[in-house]
Amino acid sequence: MIQRLKATMVIAVAVVLSMTAVVMNPGHTYASVDLEAESAILVDGETGKVLFAKEADLTLPPASMTKMMTEYLVMEAIEEGQISWDTTTQVSQYAYDISANPSFSGVGLTLGQDYTVRDLYKAMAINSDNAATIALAELVAGSEGEFVQMMNEKAEELGMTDYEFVNSSGLDNAHLGDNYPEGTQPDDVNLMSARASAILGYHLVNDYPEALEISSQPTAQFDGQEITNWNWMIPDMPGYLSQFGYEGVDGLKTGYTELAGNTFTGTVERDGQRFISVVMKTDSREARFQQTRELFEYGFNQFTRQELFAAGHTKEDQSELPVAKGKEDVVGVETSAALQTLVKNGEEEMYSIEYMMDEEQLDEEGNLVAPIEEGQKVGTAKLVYSGEEDYGNVMGGNANTVDLVTTSAVEKSNWFMLMMGNIGEFFGDVFTGAVDMVKGWF
Repeated sequence: MIQRLKATMVIAVAVVLSMTAVVMNPGHTYASVDLEAESAILVDGETGKVLFAKEADLTLPPASMTKMMTEYLVMEAIEEGQISWDTTTQVSQYAYDISANPSFSGVGLTLGQDYTVRDLYKAMAINSDNAATIALAELVAGSEGEFVQMMNEKAEELGMTDYEFVNSSGLDNAHLGDNYPEGTQPDDVNLMSARASAILGYHLVNDYPEALEISSQPTAQFDGQEITNWNWMIPDMPGYLSQFGYEGVDGLKTGYTELAGNTFTGTVERDGQRFISVVMKTDSREARFQQTRELFEYGFNQFTRQELFAAGHTKEDQSELPVAKGKEDVVGVETSAALQTLVKNGEEEMYSIEYMMDEEQLDEEGNLVAPIEEGQKVGTAKLVYSGEEDYGNVMGGNANTVDLVTTSAVEKSNWFMLMMGNIGEFFGDVFTGAVDMVKGWF
């Protein structure tokens, strides 16, 4: 009896150890992620589908992840022709004072020297230079205060939630002394949730993919010196930092202040699959990369993009819809395109299709009204997930939606047939009313 009990305990311990190894070893496939970060999220870079979330709506200081919004607005200004990569500018006394402060990361800017937008952007995106960020904000908007207004307006336009921008760099306003932007308070700090950071990263990657050409550089030259990327997960980082490299990582932005802790919005692409991740308030620089690695491993090991319903799919119970005033009483409907998504291992059967009809094309009885053309859009078909881990989509709504179209045409019935139908309906109603009246006599 004792030997059997010991054997059972040994087996139980072995099972626990094996489960622990599965979770802790990033080289293995595992079913969940256990992160120490206070807040985190993992997103499909193509559709915005959220694959994992931990307190993703908790609003926290993002530190230099704030610079992603500055990067976005600089890219937008270039796209609109307001500035170019070769536009030159000089730094203000405010930006110079920040650059000269040894407490802040910096490349060492000089008063009276011309800098190109490209060089300042590299200093910002690669070396997280605060003064270069301020100089770009002043160039684009005239002042950092005006730029902060642009940041908040753009955040609303992009659909971000749980955010507040108070300066362009991500420093606390208290770090800026008397130079804190007009319209803000001296003790204000930037705020973003992990979800908001993921939305911003999603737009930066998809709207301006050229941003990755700069954020993916391990090192770069700036004004005669070599600057090093604070994103240690980029492959081929120099020296000691190479141990953090992860194949396919090409962005986006790290951050640190005493208040924020260590933060990181990362992105990776392998074989056409891109993920965007955010970890906030980790304990160390190393931890933010180690925990991001866990998120990426979870994404690559647990999810595959699958076509769940092919184009031309029809629901068995809704393959046809009733038609009013037509030569045919029904018309077939099908999906116009395939429905696909990232599917977690073993959850292929947890997806179904739901039809949403265009109410403007239906009569009071819910019938489509002839005439109807072949291939006419009569509604949409959306992919519905019935599993337990539904984290939604950072872009809102349901991205997995295609048109619902008719498979054939239905001509409008001629006036005689319509008249006969109306007469039939009239006498049918009269007969029904008479029967009901007679029943009332007894």
